[in-house]
Amino acid sequence: MSSSPAETVSDIAQSTPPGTITLVTGGLALLVVLSGRPWRIARNLITLVHEAGHALAAVLVGRRLQGIKLHSDTSGVTVSRGKPEGPGMAFTALAGYPAAAVLGLVFAGLLSSDLITVVLIVMALMLLGVLVMVRNTYGVFAVVISSVVLGLVALVAPSWFQAIFVYLLTWFLLFGGVRPVVELQIKRRRGSARDSDADQLGRLTGMPAVLWVLVMAVLTVSCLFAGGLWLLEPTVA
Repeated sequence: MSSSPAETVSDIAQSTPPGTITLVTGGLALLVVLSGRPWRIARNLITLVHEAGHALAAVLVGRRLQGIKLHSDTSGVTVSRGKPEGPGMAFTALAGYPAAAVLGLVFAGLLSSDLITVVLIVMALMLLGVLVMVRNTYGVFAVVISSVVLGLVALVAPSWFQAIFVYLLTWFLLFGGVRPVVELQIKRRRGSARDSDADQLGRLTGMPAVLWVLVMAVLTVSCLFAGGLWLLEPTVA
């Protein structure tokens, strides 16, 4: 990569007004998440992280991961084998929707410690893991395109651009983790998401699916709040 672990946001900020990168990228990410067509395109990344969350959870609870599929309508599916009920299956079903916000929170924590390069490395490892498990053409295409963009930023882009990219990515994951939960409940009210993660959790646990939607909302909003505080701390200071 073109930057080293010793390189910090403080070094980049020598020629940039304090807080400018944080505020501008946060505002841009929010605009994308609240938009129409730009969101539908950018949402592919949220879906990718969503399915990666299911896959990681499945592996952590000892399930056998079969594969991941990503579709052009920004939907996706992760298939794993194991016990069809119990805490492990419930955790696997729950892990998808909060995954983007949780990853954004992790990135915000790394950025609060000036670890831009580590964020790029973590993202690269996640893309590699998904690429190994993806099982359809569009999924491969989506992951390869994401990997090319990340590779160009990491290997070619100057340090100031890397900082902008990583902050924008982090804000997008934090904001972008919340909208799908809202969309999920809207679809459920219309009766068009009867086999959603929340409905699967309802069948697995006996709790109403709407309560699981609430759990997902609390998790994603909490990550947004905590991650936002981390990102905005230097600006406030």
